[in-house]
Amino acid sequence: MIETTLILLKPDCVSKSLAGETIKRFEAANLQIVGCKMQQLSSEKLREHYAHIADKPFYPEVEGFMQSAPVIAMALRGENAIAAVRELVGPTDSSIAPAGTIRGDLGEDKMRNIVHASDSSEAAEAELKRFFNAGEVLV
Repeated sequence: MIETTLILLKPDCVSKSLAGETIKRFEAANLQIVGCKMQQLSSEKLREHYAHIADKPFYPEVEGFMQSAPVIAMALRGENAIAAVRELVGPTDSSIAPAGTIRGDLGEDKMRNIVHASDSSEAAEAELKRFFNAGEVLV
């Protein structure tokens, strides 16, 4: 099944100049970039994106990190793209992510883990609408 999913190259990815390496891995896995833009995230957009943790005591640290540098939002399309991307990036916690995964090779910890990846088709649909305007994803 052909799917489109959202990836955010997080501030640590951008500030450490790891965007090219990260994108190269997605492209090598036959995932096509069908939308891409750099943006500085607002508090409002972050509260919406992280609504499931916005009431947690650690949330201000997450918001601060996500606003510490721009992110690159990408729409990736391919065969079973959501599962393929999740496999490529590895578990959320980079410190336990296996070597060979993006987070295992390039990330540091649970927050500084290089990328955000949609975890389901429902999440991908909502997140793509959150980060891209109509007409910005070219499928």
